[in-house]
Amino acid sequence: MAQYLVIVESPAKAKTIERYLGKKYKVKASMGHVRDLPKSQTGVDVENGYEPKYITIRGKGPVLKELKTAAKKADKIFLAADPDREGEAIAWHLAHSLNIDLDSECRVVFNEITKDAVKDSFKHPRTINMDLVDAQQARRILDRLVGYNISPLLWQKVKKGLSAGRVQSVAVKMIIDRENEIKNFKPEEYWSIESIFKKGKQSFEGAFYGIDGKKQALHSKEDVDNILSTLKGKDFLVEKVTKRERKRNPSPAFTTSSLQQEAARKLNFRARKTMMVAQQLYEGIDLGKREGGITGLITYMRTDSTRISDTAKSQASQFIENKYGKEFTGFTKKSKNAEGAQDAHEAIRPTNALRDPQSLKSVLSRDQFRLYKLIWERFIASQMAPAVMDTMTVHLTNQGVEFRATGSKIKFKGFMEVYIEGSDDQQKQKDKWLPDLTEGETVKAEKITPNQHFTQPPPRYTEARLVKTMEEKGIGRPSTYAPTLDTIQRRGYVALDNRRFVPTELGEIVIKLTEEFFPEIIDVTFTAKMEGDLDAIEEGKTEWVKIIDQFYSGFEKQLQKAEKEMEKVEIRDEPAGIDCEKCGHEMVYKMGRYGKFLACSNFPDCRNTKPILKEIGVKCPNCKDGNIVERKTKKRRTFYGCDNYPDCEFISWDKPVGRNCPKCNNMLVEKKSKKKVQVQCATCDYKEEEQK
Repeated sequence: MAQYLVIVESPAKAKTIERYLGKKYKVKASMGHVRDLPKSQTGVDVENGYEPKYITIRGKGPVLKELKTAAKKADKIFLAADPDREGEAIAWHLAHSLNIDLDSECRVVFNEITKDAVKDSFKHPRTINMDLVDAQQARRILDRLVGYNISPLLWQKVKKGLSAGRVQSVAVKMIIDRENEIKNFKPEEYWSIESIFKKGKQSFEGAFYGIDGKKQALHSKEDVDNILSTLKGKDFLVEKVTKRERKRNPSPAFTTSSLQQEAARKLNFRARKTMMVAQQLYEGIDLGKREGGITGLITYMRTDSTRISDTAKSQASQFIENKYGKEFTGFTKKSKNAEGAQDAHEAIRPTNALRDPQSLKSVLSRDQFRLYKLIWERFIASQMAPAVMDTMTVHLTNQGVEFRATGSKIKFKGFMEVYIEGSDDQQKQKDKWLPDLTEGETVKAEKITPNQHFTQPPPRYTEARLVKTMEEKGIGRPSTYAPTLDTIQRRGYVALDNRRFVPTELGEIVIKLTEEFFPEIIDVTFTAKMEGDLDAIEEGKTEWVKIIDQFYSGFEKQLQKAEKEMEKVEIRDEPAGIDCEKCGHEMVYKMGRYGKFLACSNFPDCRNTKPILKEIGVKCPNCKDGNIVERKTKKRRTFYGCDNYPDCEFISWDKPVGRNCPKCNNMLVEKKSKKKVQVQCATCDYKEEEQK
């Protein structure tokens, strides 16, 4: 009997597909790459056409030995790594290590790990795609040339252990630029005038629009006073009533970027966690013997395409018609991919639309269930009919001063029956419909209220917002977003404050030096162009050596200049103004992986360290003696505790406000959500008025 060897990256994936292929096939895992550039040196021969020097990765010897033993017994070897550049490169390295003929049809790819998809892929093996391999090699060599040349300079001039990279440096620069925008922001005053109108017993809201049909901005109280002085009485004429029907189309199925953004918004997942859980769903979950055993539940999760196969569309349409009715099917508008999208794979979708989340809840972990539910709902909604809204706009005038009132209500829910994108579904969709009004009738302004406002600075980047901006600017690709965000935090260049990125002093120093001596490395346009060049290599339109050479010829000159002219930067420890309780020396602020902390200046003789505690002005309700301070967990989540810890072990996730509940006399705390802060009792049901 013929014996076939199949090599994939992970044991979970191996276990899943071995069950589909039968006894003739033996499936082994390479545990990712088996060869890479050496860690101890650059590993790129610049003088010899940028020839990379690949070695077996440390610790992979036993794995490779096992694969070689299995390969000798096999009649044919198939390489089934993931269907992207990285997977193609893994297959190419394996072919070299196992002496597989590169002209042989040894490569199989599948976008989903299901029985039909896997079996079909083995009917159509192909040769290794060297354009994909070259694109991966080019990225790896570029990043190595940048990292292994700039990093030693930073070690020498700033601090040991620093690194610089093409995509990570641009990401840090974007965070610094945003912080500078916020610091330099000058708020501008503006006003609005709101009114409550009444028709009979019904009230509705309206707002100032303009004068004589022209929109007018209100910049000062003087502008407001001029408008209010123009009004005569409280009667407003209903000058115009417009009613129309508006359609709202569903969002397309997820790409890697939109999945990371939505998982951050709705599930509070970090990008890295999203990709880890998605990988588990892709590689396979044991559904039990009745349901087919280990099965991949979603398609490949690294994609920039919104394309959906005809089979998946048909299956979704069938499910929607059976579950919700025929009128809910029928969204046929083709989704447009983002500019520069490779479109190598479908969008992220469930492998079987009929497998609804609730039916899988018992076999999935909490995180797996929540992410699968998100992916499933988004996909099903993307194939549903548009929602239909009835909208109404009323123009109300008094002496030429125009107020407008708008209302809308859902006429047909369509896709909104299943899913609404972003923060819209954090609160239930509320109909806000106006009373029946007729042109020419009069309504009374019950209350007219002027409100002063000030423009707000742009918000700091959350992970979701940064990924979205990187995608819009063409920086990085689906496989690079999560590792980039992880790297810039591990290096201490940025920190998360209330789930938003802030640059550290170290990050600002590194970017300032990089900007001075290697401006192209942190230039958004240049980095986006380089991504386009890598795509051109993948498409076979240009040679990888040519792209590397174009970059390195200029980079080498910058490097020589930096080595001569870059001055040493001394990061001095900032005195904290308190003495070490262990040895009496002064305590100083130091920068660590999780931001600043207190350390003894007598290091290494004294290794005393302490977190920086921020008092909130509230006495401890437990010991009555200590003060409540703000603390951080290792995952940067804020909590509140007593500064007498460990003698007092009081802790609270919610911020105490220093007052007791009038109902039960226990502690009052602040409960925060995205849009409001509410003071309530930590024990009973007492609540105070919401604060916006």
